[in-house]
Amino acid sequence: MKLITEVALPEYSVRLDHQSPVLMMGSCFTENIGRQLERYLFPVCINPFGVTYNPLSVKKGLEALIHKEAYSAEDLKLHNDLWFSFDHYTGFSSPDRDVALEHINRSFASAKELLKKVEILILTWGTSWVYSYNETGQVVCNCHKIPAKEFTRKQLSTREIISAYESFLPELFKFNPALKIINTVSPVRHWKDGAHGSQLSKATLLLAGEALRQKYPDQFFYFPSYEIVMDELRDYRFYAEDMIHTSKQASSYIWEKFQENLVSTSSAKIISDLEPLLKMVEHRPMNNSPESLRNMKIQVRDRVKLLKTEYPELGLERFL
Repeated sequence: MKLITEVALPEYSVRLDHQSPVLMMGSCFTENIGRQLERYLFPVCINPFGVTYNPLSVKKGLEALIHKEAYSAEDLKLHNDLWFSFDHYTGFSSPDRDVALEHINRSFASAKELLKKVEILILTWGTSWVYSYNETGQVVCNCHKIPAKEFTRKQLSTREIISAYESFLPELFKFNPALKIINTVSPVRHWKDGAHGSQLSKATLLLAGEALRQKYPDQFFYFPSYEIVMDELRDYRFYAEDMIHTSKQASSYIWEKFQENLVSTSSAKIISDLEPLLKMVEHRPMNNSPESLRNMKIQVRDRVKLLKTEYPELGLERFL
C-alpha cells in the first residue's frame, strides 16, 4: 500500500563529490542542506552574503563576486548604531564599522576565489517579493529594521526574473565554464501575504526556474524540494511549531532525497563510513565521569585513525 504521492526525480547528469567544492546561496533552506554537506565534510561554502531570499539579491551577490574586488567603507550604512551592507543579512552588522567590513570581506574573499573553480552552485529562491530602497532604487538583501516607508515592496514577475538571469548567466558561465547550477525553491511558505499570496510567489519562482532550465539544459538543473514537502510530506507533523518552517525530520527527509539523487557513489560511501564517527562525536554521554570521557576519546581516536587510512584528504583531525 502506498500512503504518499511520491515526487519523481529526473536522472541528473551532475553529482556532488568530496573532491569538488560547492558554493550555496539563497534562503534558509540553503542552510539546511548546506549544514548536512558540511557535517559530512564536503568542501562547501554556505551563503557568503548570509541568508538571501529573493532571486535578484542572489544574482547581485554573484555579480559582486565576479566584478568586485572587495567591499569598502563607502558600501556600508549606519542605522540604530550598527554598520551594515544592503547586500548582506544582519549577521554581518556591527557597531564597529571596521569589524563589519572585515567580516564581510573575509567571507567575500573566500567565496570569490571559490567561484572561479567551483563546479556546482546551488541556488535556493525563497520569495518573488523584493524591497527596493527608495533613496537609491536598489533591491536589498535585508531591510536591517529601517522603517518600511523608506522601501518600496514589489512582487517580481516571472518575466523579470527570467530576464535578469538570461542577461547574467552567459557572463557567469564565461567566468567559470565548468559551472553547473542546481536551482531549488524553498518549501518554507511566506505567510505574510496569506496562503494564495504564498502560492503565487512560489509559482513565479517555479516558472522562472523552469524557463531557465529549458534554456540551459546542460548547465541549469532543478531539485524539487518544494514539491517534496507539498506532496510527499503533506502533514503538519513535518512542520516546526510556527506551522510555516519545516521540521528537522522534514529537512532530514529532503536531505535523503538530495543525497540519493545528487551525491556521487563514492561520496555516498564516505557519508556511510563517517556516520558512526559522527554519532560518537555528537553523542552526549549519560555518565560524564573522567573515565567515561577518556574512553569516548579513545574510541573517537581509533575511528579517526581507521578512516584516515582510506580518506587521508578529508581533514578528519578536526574530530581529535
